[in-house]
Amino acid sequence: MFQGRSLIVSIIVLLLAAAHAGSALAAAVGVGARLPEIGLVDLNGKKISRKSLAGKVVIVDFWATWCAPCKEELPVLQRLYKKYGKRGLVVVGISVDRDKANVRSFAKKLKLSFPIVHDAKHVVSGRFEPSTMPSSYVVDRKGVIRHVHKGYRSGDDKKIEREVKALLAK
Repeated sequence: MFQGRSLIVSIIVLLLAAAHAGSALAAAVGVGARLPEIGLVDLNGKKISRKSLAGKVVIVDFWATWCAPCKEELPVLQRLYKKYGKRGLVVVGISVDRDKANVRSFAKKLKLSFPIVHDAKHVVSGRFEPSTMPSSYVVDRKGVIRHVHKGYRSGDDKKIEREVKALLAK
């Protein structure tokens, strides 16, 4: 009798754990989802919201100062921002670091001119649920996520640029 109850309890625990894991995965935004609200101010004090991004092609990029691939990716995003900004591309960098001063100095060191949001409390990252750093979301002019990039590898720059050019042409 005791073994039967123990087995039933174990099965229930496993089912609950699986359901919880599934709901966590379902919470992550992906291709076809609407852009979640950002709703925080950037390092210059400007509020970044869905409304402020409406009608633009947007790359929302989650990064951290301790992330080696982020150090490779951010200059690429800066180059794309400079090249396509006048055509309607906006890059929003969202740092998940705790220390705002580190974020500022890191952005200055890399000469990043696109908006940087400091998300120390993980409010925005909680809405997106990025699985790795960096994670980038390429969003069309209607506010729909069209591409998701997890991590950054050699050659991703060309792929992201092709995606941006195609969305800007629409």
